[in-house]
Amino acid sequence: MFFKSTIALKSVVDITMELLRAHNITGLILDLDNTLTTHDNPEPAKGVLEWLDKMKKSGIKLMIVSNNHDYRVKPFADMLGLEFVSEGRKPLSKGINEAQKRMGIPFSQLAVVGDQIFTDILGANLKRIKSIYVKPIEYEKTTFFKVKRKAEKLFLPKNI
Repeated sequence: MFFKSTIALKSVVDITMELLRAHNITGLILDLDNTLTTHDNPEPAKGVLEWLDKMKKSGIKLMIVSNNHDYRVKPFADMLGLEFVSEGRKPLSKGINEAQKRMGIPFSQLAVVGDQIFTDILGANLKRIKSIYVKPIEYEKTTFFKVKRKAEKLFLPKNI
């Protein structure tokens, strides 16, 4: 199923080393907005800095892939000390392919982490790699996102 995630959690900070080991994941491709922080927010969400530090110390490779423009992604990624791909064109494979190549990790050991079924999860599934759906930190107010989020409910697991 194109819209079903491998794993579903409430937050990115709920991703543990035990979970990653169980799924043979050594690298995470991270979405930015509503995954690591809210839209247009220059600061990471509560707990994200500590979680990133734990992942880095455990040897997990991390890279941000966002559909946003460079001027949004670069300052945030720089602050976190992460590499990034902006204008990743998810669900198309451009950003995921670039991240995989730069990370030097086989697709079989990667997972895409994000809050949107029709971009992050679909993008991972189209590449046949693992995906971790996380609930959006904050629901968007625009009509486009309200409609999109309503449609996503059809594919969300009941447990989160």
